[in-house]
Amino acid sequence: MSKEIEIEFKSMLTKKEYETLLRYYNVSDEQFVTQTNLYFDTTDFQLKQHGMGLRIRRFADKAEATLKIPQTIGLLEVTDPLTLNEVDEALAKDQFAQQAAEILEQLETLNIPLSDLHLIGKLITNRAEFMISEGKLALDESWYSEHHDFELELEVPNSGFDETAFKQLLAKFDLPYRKTQNKIVRAVSAQQEQNKEMEGL
Repeated sequence: MSKEIEIEFKSMLTKKEYETLLRYYNVSDEQFVTQTNLYFDTTDFQLKQHGMGLRIRRFADKAEATLKIPQTIGLLEVTDPLTLNEVDEALAKDQFAQQAAEILEQLETLNIPLSDLHLIGKLITNRAEFMISEGKLALDESWYSEHHDFELELEVPNSGFDETAFKQLLAKFDLPYRKTQNKIVRAVSAQQEQNKEMEGL
């Protein structure tokens, strides 16, 4: 289990802008890691109402569950490690992983039982992540429902770094600032759209 404050800035990219950044930073194929993000909430979106996000992130050989809790500055991330078998079990039951003890303890304070948490969205990201002078930079290519997009994320170590400094980083590459929704919001919205389309068939 771990707890840390996450302060990050993000902006959407076009495919051309994304490829320009990959070339500038000499990103190799070996630097990319594929991760499957599985998002959970109650059917009436109680976590969303609290501004929280709950996900299981699956890698090739391991997995982890993370609950994001809004703070005055940034987000508190509570993370529990999981095995791949535990993730498979959770998906088979359409229920959040019962082994994420610290997260479930946090959710108990909100009176949200494990049995109420179901899969609400899925997003696959191919991510290259590395350090630059401003912080940890992530270049993401993501797929969810019928959507495919590109994104830049900058995670910074302290609250003294503000959006103006982030925009200066974008300006260095002549990139416009595009305010973006979090991945969980994009994935869930796309899933809801797809469900409506299926219902209309």
